[in-house]
Amino acid sequence: KNIMLDKFFKLKSKDRNQNNRAFTLIELLVVVAIIGILSSVVLASLNSARAKARDARRIQDIKQIQNALSLYWLDNGRYPPINGAVAPAPSWINSGDSSWDTLSTYLRPYIKELSKDPIQSSDTAIWASTGPSYSYFACNYGSDYMLVYRLENAKGKDNGAYVCGTLYRYGGGASDTNVKTVGNRPSGP
Repeated sequence: KNIMLDKFFKLKSKDRNQNNRAFTLIELLVVVAIIGILSSVVLASLNSARAKARDARRIQDIKQIQNALSLYWLDNGRYPPINGAVAPAPSWINSGDSSWDTLSTYLRPYIKELSKDPIQSSDTAIWASTGPSYSYFACNYGSDYMLVYRLENAKGKDNGAYVCGTLYRYGGGASDTNVKTVGNRPSGP
């Protein structure tokens, strides 16, 4: 009998050891919840980094367009004419519609490809003040120009640009704004 009891207790202790090695449902749920929280934090960080990268690209795109416009002015004594935009008005050129192709043709000798906003909207009614787009305006027979663009992260004020004798600041006067206005006659630093 003692041998039988010893075997019985050994089996019982083996069963207990095996049960102790398994995860309970609560433990599994806690692990899944922690993984979910960590992945949402990582995704939020990635989205923020992507938005910052797109903003850096926008700033670089605008600088390249400004350089091409300066070279065009040196060769032609004026900036490219404007026409054909759907938004904000036909007197503009907007990267959201075919008018951007016209500006691209003018600037082709100076810039290989005229960039569009990294998340350019296909809605032709969107322009830089209202969504992801680049917008160009010139006046006084091409003596002044301005470019308007939108960042995803508000950063700094919109210094604006003087065009046709008027200061345009599409981002408003706030200390941090998404919309930026630049031109050949900036209003200040």
